Amino acid sequence: MSEANASLGRLVTELQVHGVVDPAVAGNPGRRGGAGPSDHRALTIDGTTVMVPVYTTASQASPYLLQQEGDAVAVAERSGGAVVAVEPPPEPAFYGLRTADGIPYRAIALLHGRDVLATTLLQTCIRFRDRAESCQFCAIEQSLDDGRTLVRKTPAQVAEVAEAAVRLDGVTQLVMTTGTPNSDDRGARLMAETAAAVKARVNLPIQAQCEPPEDPIWYRRMKEAGVDSLGMHLEVVEPQVRRRILPGKSELTLDRYDEAFAEAVAVFGRGQVSTYLLAGLGDRAESLIACSERLIALGVYPFVVPFVPIAGTPLEHHPAPSSSFMVEVYTAVAAQLRASDLSAQAMAAGCAKCGACSALSLFEQEL
Repeated sequence: MSEANASLGRLVTELQVHGVVDPAVAGNPGRRGGAGPSDHRALTIDGTTVMVPVYTTASQASPYLLQQEGDAVAVAERSGGAVVAVEPPPEPAFYGLRTADGIPYRAIALLHGRDVLATTLLQTCIRFRDRAESCQFCAIEQSLDDGRTLVRKTPAQVAEVAEAAVRLDGVTQLVMTTGTPNSDDRGARLMAETAAAVKARVNLPIQAQCEPPEDPIWYRRMKEAGVDSLGMHLEVVEPQVRRRILPGKSELTLDRYDEAFAEAVAVFGRGQVSTYLLAGLGDRAESLIACSERLIALGVYPFVVPFVPIAGTPLEHHPAPSSSFMVEVYTAVAAQLRASDLSAQAMAAGCAKCGACSALSLFEQEL
């Protein structure tokens, strides 16, 4: 890893762990609540666009401050130390459009990072309303309660917005996620229907994200419909931590996920299946590193992301991981990736391809 990449990787880690105090600064302001990344905004630093927490409780006490003088924007240390120039990406042009029946495009899909379109197809989840069962960090229905999105986006709506986002804003990929419905396909059917509609209008790489479907035939159906890569997210890896953080979802065991990963890789190919690992929720560094090694052997990209608490969730006051913890995990997992045939950039689409919510891809880059 070059000295420049190492320095940038550590800076991004610091900003994503601590967040940034965010006074009124021009550009796309990001968003609050909903499916992640929430309570963030995008900042481009030395050509790399990252998502940085700005609306969390912890970010208000951050040692870093976003400031603007004229057209220049910078992240400054509140103590008066170093100042780093940043560029907030502009609000996308497609945000100003509406469907024929008056629905704002931004209620259907949002810009993540600089050039990634993202949508939550189903803004509800079978577990969310029961906090004894729901994922304790999840805020999927907050934006729905606030009237900022739709309970279900139709394939035609997503396709319309995707075409406009490519044409007006140069979007290069689409990430589709969903709350888990009460069906055996776990949302895969809606993913396939939407991918087909999007690809009929615009040739845009697509990642779908859902829980493992009961019938593995859905991997083939999603692929044939136009899904290029797949995300199935573990989030946490130690069984006791999974039971505490994911009380309902933890019923899907690690063995079940490994089985699903193998089935999905057989369809999408090595490096085109990924999973989120949320660092800082109780898993030890050695557990995250060992799990990553196992995932890479299966052909699954382990997208390690620092946990960021979202207001209004049971974990809104949970502390973020330390920078040193994240650097330890990033360094080890990046070394594993460099020794493998997997890389973030080799993915067709998805969160790991974007990389804005993590510094892992910076650590992954070789000298």
